Amino acid sequence: MGLSREDILRELELLPVWHLRNPIVLPTAAQPQDGRQAATAVDPGPTGAEGNVPAGMECSESLQLQTPEPVEASLAPMAVQAEPACEADSHEAGAIQPDPEYFEAMQTWPEFGESVVPPLIEEVSALQGDRRTAIMAMDWQALQQSVSECEACGLAQKRTQTVFGVGDPNAEWLFVGEAPGAEEDRRGEPFVGPAGQLLDNMLAAIALKRGENVYIANVLKCRPPANRDPQGEEVVKCDPYLKRQVELIKPKLIVALGKFAAQSLLASDKSIAGLRGALHDFHGVPVIVTYHPAYLLRNLADKAKAWDDLCFARETMQHLKSAASSPSQR
Repeated sequence: MGLSREDILRELELLPVWHLRNPIVLPTAAQPQDGRQAATAVDPGPTGAEGNVPAGMECSESLQLQTPEPVEASLAPMAVQAEPACEADSHEAGAIQPDPEYFEAMQTWPEFGESVVPPLIEEVSALQGDRRTAIMAMDWQALQQSVSECEACGLAQKRTQTVFGVGDPNAEWLFVGEAPGAEEDRRGEPFVGPAGQLLDNMLAAIALKRGENVYIANVLKCRPPANRDPQGEEVVKCDPYLKRQVELIKPKLIVALGKFAAQSLLASDKSIAGLRGALHDFHGVPVIVTYHPAYLLRNLADKAKAWDDLCFARETMQHLKSAASSPSQR
């Protein structure tokens, strides 16, 4: 669907503030096939943390992680709730400004060149470049403060609080999910509830523990309404925060949890099957892809595949440590 000059100026909030903003359908990444499931989308009842696998378990053994009672098959994916259009007078003019990547995508639309004059493109791109540059220069405390006050996209209007991340800021392991669920939004911590308990068991299976040489974060820092999949502009707005977290933490290895997190980190539209079992890269940091814990709660048969991924991650970390400690050989 083509966009008129008025549509794009309205999206950039450059029209008079008493005009209503109409939602614009932006190009978005392919929807995940394995269906990222937030922890709160499942209500299997009380669960325990029993079933941790001893650190010495061989990778050939199956991953024996205790899970809640089987979830009824009637748990169908939740319908995406359309967000109502926000009135322009609820924002200051120019408060929401697309990033340079957003404009790069817009320039592929035939109507773009005819609807927006170059000075406007340069002006908004420069503003977003300043925002990204400022974020990439922040220290840990300033980054946390910036995330807590962020209103760069519409998710800020619906959240209870932001979810920055949790764990050791100097960790070698970084686990990345896609977005907070309802309980995470309430508590301000990623991966709580049944999915969080399963993630803790997965960590224990490879001799890791939340908060000890492990950091856990999400692609988005705010909860999407009704646990819907993140949208393209939301990912673009949060992208500098995750990149800066990676720069400050300096992990040796990133584990992407779920298809959407993997696709966002790797800028890929491949399925989990196409991304698992290989070593990828995120700005110089190795990345391994596995299933989201909430997905595993409803698809128990795939736990064996998740165990293979964890073994692969553990072996990769051992190689990375060996390479770092050994002198380079010519």
